[in-house]
Amino acid sequence: MSSSLLESVDIKAPVAVSWALWSDVSLWPKFLSHVRAVQRIDEHRFAWQLSLPGADKEFVAELTEVVPEDRIAWKTTQGVHHAGVVTFHRLSDEMSRVTLQIEYEPEGFVEHLGAVTNLDSALTNYDLGEFQKLAEATAAA
Repeated sequence: MSSSLLESVDIKAPVAVSWALWSDVSLWPKFLSHVRAVQRIDEHRFAWQLSLPGADKEFVAELTEVVPEDRIAWKTTQGVHHAGVVTFHRLSDEMSRVTLQIEYEPEGFVEHLGAVTNLDSALTNYDLGEFQKLAEATAAA
């Protein structure tokens, strides 16, 4: 049984700043708390190392769509089943909204528990909050 997440955050930063930060793979571990490392394999594929409650995971994800300052979509090609899209919305010249949608297949007791209790949603909200702090600090600098 697959699980899905849909979370958004409004950021006091232009879309261009939000896009530039999210599209920089090297920054992902700074705002995605469960991501230990992301390594680019080629132009479209990345190897991920995650540290989740109760399990460490590794997988390869492929970018399926990249529209600058609009959206980034991906799906896994090896390892866990996972797909998602992050979209960037202009609210004003100084404000943007970042929306993250993820579909995944929980594996094991802890992941099923996280999906049922909305712990996965809380973790996603925390990560979006960390991204918000990074984007707002970057925009203010």
